[in-house]
Amino acid sequence: MSACLLVINAGSSSIKFTLYGLVENHHLVVELNGQVAGIGDQGQFTASDAAGDSLVVQQLPPHSADKHSQAFEVIYQWLLGYLQGRTLVAVGHRIVHGGQLYAAPVLIDDRVFKHLEALIPLAPLHQPHNLAPIRELQKISPTLPQIACFDTAFHFTQPEVAHRLALPRKFTEAGLRRYGFHGLSYEYIANLLPQLKLAGARVIVAHLGSGASLCALKDGRSVATSMGFSPLDGLVMGTRCGSLDPGVLLYLMDHYQMDARALEKLLYFQSGLLGISGISSDMTSLLASSDPHACEAVESFVYRVTRELGSLAAALGGLDALIFTGGIGEHSVIIRQRICQQAAWLGVGLDDNANQQQEPRFCISKAASTVATWVVQTDENLMIARHTLKLLISK
Repeated sequence: MSACLLVINAGSSSIKFTLYGLVENHHLVVELNGQVAGIGDQGQFTASDAAGDSLVVQQLPPHSADKHSQAFEVIYQWLLGYLQGRTLVAVGHRIVHGGQLYAAPVLIDDRVFKHLEALIPLAPLHQPHNLAPIRELQKISPTLPQIACFDTAFHFTQPEVAHRLALPRKFTEAGLRRYGFHGLSYEYIANLLPQLKLAGARVIVAHLGSGASLCALKDGRSVATSMGFSPLDGLVMGTRCGSLDPGVLLYLMDHYQMDARALEKLLYFQSGLLGISGISSDMTSLLASSDPHACEAVESFVYRVTRELGSLAAALGGLDALIFTGGIGEHSVIIRQRICQQAAWLGVGLDDNANQQQEPRFCISKAASTVATWVVQTDENLMIARHTLKLLISK
C-alpha cells in the first residue's frame, strides 16, 4: 500500500489518530491507531498496529505537548518516519460544530477555515482544539488536502420544529438553535441499518459514553436527538449535567455569584456522574462501588436514558429498533439490561444470555420482542475516512 489517508480526532486533552492504507478500488484498511494524551500536562505518545500490538510508548518531555499544535507536531514527525516515503494523500478531521453553513463534509481552504473559527463561540471547549491540527498542517504541508467532517451535519435532516428554540427571533436568527451532536457516530450506524434488516425502520440509537446522547432515525435519517444547542443538553454524562432547568442557572448566578466561566466549569466538568457520585465519572468504577451515591449516579443515568427513549419514540410515532453504541453502550452489560428492563413498555424484550456477548455487532432482543435490540460498535474515524476519500476522488 503506497498511499495513505490520515484521520485526526482532537479533543480537549488528547489528539487521537488513525492511519488508513488505500488498496485497489479505493478500499480503506486500518494500519495503525495512536494518540497523544495528557496535552497540557505530562504528555504521552502511543501508537499500535491494526492487531493492537504496540508500536511506540513514549513519555514526552515536560512542555513538549503543552498545546495541541505541539502535540500534533509529535504525531506528524513520527508518521513521517513510519511512512518512509509513502504518500499521505489527505487528512480528515472531526469538527464538532459546522453551524448552519455545513450540512456535509468540505475541503478546507482559507475561507472555510475562517468560517470554522467564527463558530468557536458556539463550541468554545471543542472547536479550538479541532482547528489546531488543521492550522499546524497548513504550515507544514500547505498543499495537502484537509477535509472537515462535522458532528452536527447528520442532524440537518431534522424538521425545523425540532431545531427551533422558543426564544425571540433575533436570537434564533443569530444561530441559537438545536444542532445535535455525535452525528458521525450516528451516520456510521445509519449506514449499517440495511445489513441489520432495519432499512426504513423507526430506530433509536443510544450513543452512551462519557459524552452521551440518543438519536431517532427514520429511513436512516435523523429526526430528533437529545443534545441541543450544545453537547451539555440531554442525558446525564460523565461530567456534564444534561438537561437542566434554566432557572437553576439564574439561581446559581444570584445566590452563588457564579459568572459564565464558573458556570461553564460546573456544568461541563463537575456535574453528571461525577457530580452526583462525588467519586468518579467512570461508569465501570461506579458500578463496582458500594457507595450509595455511586448507585444514585447510575440510577440517574439510566432514568434519563429511558425517559428520553419515550420522548424520541413519540417523535418517531413508534419504535421498531433500539441500538446501543459508544463506550458504555457497547461494553456495559448491566446498563443495557437496566435500560431494556425500564423500556419494556415500548416493546423492548431483552434476551439476558444474548446480552452477555462481546462482539462488534450482535442482537440482544428476544425473538418475540416487538423492538429489535442491537449492540453495534461505532467507528467515527472510518466515517471520516470515507468522507475524506469521497471528496478526494471527486476533486
